[in-house]
Amino acid sequence: MRTRVTDMFGIELPIFAFSHCRDVVAAVSKAGGMGVLGALYFTPEELEMELKWIDDHVDGRPYGVDVVMPASYEGADFAPEELVGRLQTMIPDGHRAFVEGLLAKHGVPPLSSDADPGRVLLGWTDATARPQVEVALRHPIALLANALGPPPADVVELAHAHGVKVAALASTPRHALKQVEVGVDVVVAQGTEAGGHTGEISTMVLIPQVVDAVDVPVLAAGGIGNGRQMAAGMALGAEGVWTGSIWLTVEEADTPEMARRRILAATSRDTVRSRSWTGKPARLLKNEWTEAWESEESPGTLPMPLQFMLVSDALRRIGRSDAAELATFPAGQIIGVMNQVKPAKDVVYDLISEYTEALDRLHNLTSD
Repeated sequence: MRTRVTDMFGIELPIFAFSHCRDVVAAVSKAGGMGVLGALYFTPEELEMELKWIDDHVDGRPYGVDVVMPASYEGADFAPEELVGRLQTMIPDGHRAFVEGLLAKHGVPPLSSDADPGRVLLGWTDATARPQVEVALRHPIALLANALGPPPADVVELAHAHGVKVAALASTPRHALKQVEVGVDVVVAQGTEAGGHTGEISTMVLIPQVVDAVDVPVLAAGGIGNGRQMAAGMALGAEGVWTGSIWLTVEEADTPEMARRRILAATSRDTVRSRSWTGKPARLLKNEWTEAWESEESPGTLPMPLQFMLVSDALRRIGRSDAAELATFPAGQIIGVMNQVKPAKDVVYDLISEYTEALDRLHNLTSD
C-alpha cells in the first residue's frame, strides 16, 4: 500500500497504533505499521526507559510518541513550581466529600500507609508535557502526536528541527484548520466513536469534512477496528487509519486482567462520553462510576486538570479493590466486536486482509 503517510514515514502499511504499552508499539511497527506510545502516564524518567526499550526492540522501524498538550486548562498561567499546590486549593471540599462517599458506598478501602504517593497531575498541562517532549526528541522517533488540540507552535518547530513529523487529533474541521495553521504534518480526524477524549461528530461524517478542509494527509480514527472500516475511511479520503482500542486486548498489551475480561464481554452500547475522568469529554467504559457523576447527587465535574487531581487516588483505590463496578477506563465503541485475544501482528494482518477483501467486493460490484 502506498499513500502520502507511508511515503512520509517509510512504512509499509498506513496503520497507526496508539498504545500505552511499549510491547504493542514495537510489535505493530515491526509488522509494517507504526506504533505510537502514549506518554501521558509516564514521568520523564520512566518515558526515557520506555523509549530506550523500544529503540532496542523495534528493529530500526519507525515509531511515534503521543503527548497531551491541551490548548486550555485551569492553571495555565501558574508557575510550574507552584502548579500542583495552587491547583489543589481549587478543588472544592464538596467534591472531595462526594468522591469519598461514593467509595464508602461500594466498600473501597483507603490505600495502605506504605502505598506509593501516586500522581495527582499527569501530562495534562503544558508544564508537565514539555519534559516528555524533550525526552521523546532525544530518541529516533518519527512522529510526535498531540492528543488534545493543536500543539504549541514552538513545539512543532522544535520537532521539525529534529526531523520529526507532527500529528494532532481533530474532532471538527475547525480544529483541523487550527492544527494546520501551527504547522502539523498530519491531521487525525477522530470521530465520537473513539475511546478517550473525543468530540460529538461521527467518524463517517467527520472524515470527508476534514479531508476537504485541509491539504495535509488525514488519518481516519474513531471506531476503526477491521479492514472494512479501514476501507471506508480510505474511501472517504483518508490516507491511513489511527487505531487505539483494538490494541487493549492483544497478547502483548499490559491491560489488567479484570479490564481485559470486561472489554471482551462488552457491547458497543457499554461506553459513554463522560467528564468524570479528566474534566473534558472522554469515552469510557460505562459503569456505576460514570453513572454516579451524572446522578442528581453529583456536584458536577471539574475542569481539566482538576477533575483528575480530584479522582486520581480514588481510581488507584478502586484498582486495588474488588469494586469492579467502579473500575472505568478509556474505551471506544469498537470494543463491541473485540472478543478474541491475538498477537498484535495478527491484528495488523487481519486489517489488511479484510481491507483487500472489501476492495475486491467493491470492484466486483462495479465491474461488468
